[in-house]
Amino acid sequence: MEKIKDLIEKIFDEENQIYPFKRKYISLSENNNEIDVKIDLGFVFKRLEEKYKKIIFKTLEPTKKSVKIDFKLNVASHQTQTGTQSLKNVKNIIAVASGKGGVGKSTVACNLAIALNKLGARVGILDADIYGPSQPKMFGVSSKPESKDGKSMEPIEAHGIQTMSIGYLIDIDTPVVWRGPMVTNTLQQLLGETNWKDLDYLIIDLPPGTGDTQLTLAQKVPVTGSVIVTTPQDISLIDAQKGIGMFNKVNIPNIGLIENMAVYECPNCGHHEHIFGSGGGERLAKKNNIELLGSIPLKAHIQEDMDSGVPTLIKDNHIEIHGEFFSIAEKVSIRVAQIKENFKDRFPKIVIQNN
Repeated sequence: MEKIKDLIEKIFDEENQIYPFKRKYISLSENNNEIDVKIDLGFVFKRLEEKYKKIIFKTLEPTKKSVKIDFKLNVASHQTQTGTQSLKNVKNIIAVASGKGGVGKSTVACNLAIALNKLGARVGILDADIYGPSQPKMFGVSSKPESKDGKSMEPIEAHGIQTMSIGYLIDIDTPVVWRGPMVTNTLQQLLGETNWKDLDYLIIDLPPGTGDTQLTLAQKVPVTGSVIVTTPQDISLIDAQKGIGMFNKVNIPNIGLIENMAVYECPNCGHHEHIFGSGGGERLAKKNNIELLGSIPLKAHIQEDMDSGVPTLIKDNHIEIHGEFFSIAEKVSIRVAQIKENFKDRFPKIVIQNN
């Protein structure tokens, strides 16, 4: 049986380029002429399951035994920057950021959350843009969160995602005219006083730039990793580089880069036009030795979907966009799984009392 475990570990290490597979995630049992294989995976695998099964069946074919395979998603909590306390009921926090506004970061964050959820994970999203919250509109939510104890808030679930935003608490037309300390305090309250429920991933949709909100995130919020969103044009790449540099300085891993509005596809003739230039995301990723997670085309229906409160991944008529976001979600999940696990919360707290 140990040889069979070794064979399965080798499959995952070689075929999927993930972290060295941990033996504890594989359990095998043999009953008469059947081998029962149970595998816990720390990343979303729904689209890859059949591929895995075929490879395992072929690998174990020489045993001449019947093989039964069961997969289970078991996302672990991973290490964050030092000096931060883990958030209750949240395993991993992923910050989605951009150096400048107008690159479609909130659209990407929304659809990334939905993609991870559709692939089997429990996901939440926190709209951290206090001055210009976008997620209530994108998720089609206009209600206010409930409070069962008068001290904390229940996240509002929309399209399978647990959501929270300052936009739920203020009038949509009321401007937020606050100084930095009020903004950072509000962010901490929205994050820490929301009763998140057993999340594998919490996506934080950050405001553009590298200001107070980002600094608070780096100093006080346990972030597993960051994803940078950019467009291919040089003016966006310059600011995206600043975002990458900021996360490097505060020791938050850069999971990768997403290039949005990469190419315009004419809905009538199918002609492709690189309105904002081409290859910018690839060059920036290569320069910083990070992965280009994917490129999202510029399509009118994406804007229409988000404005209608029914995100693109909820609709069934844009399969090519679905595939791109699912691929990005898989890569993000796998990159998170490569980060060292967080074991500090598993140990009991030791309290020394003087008698």
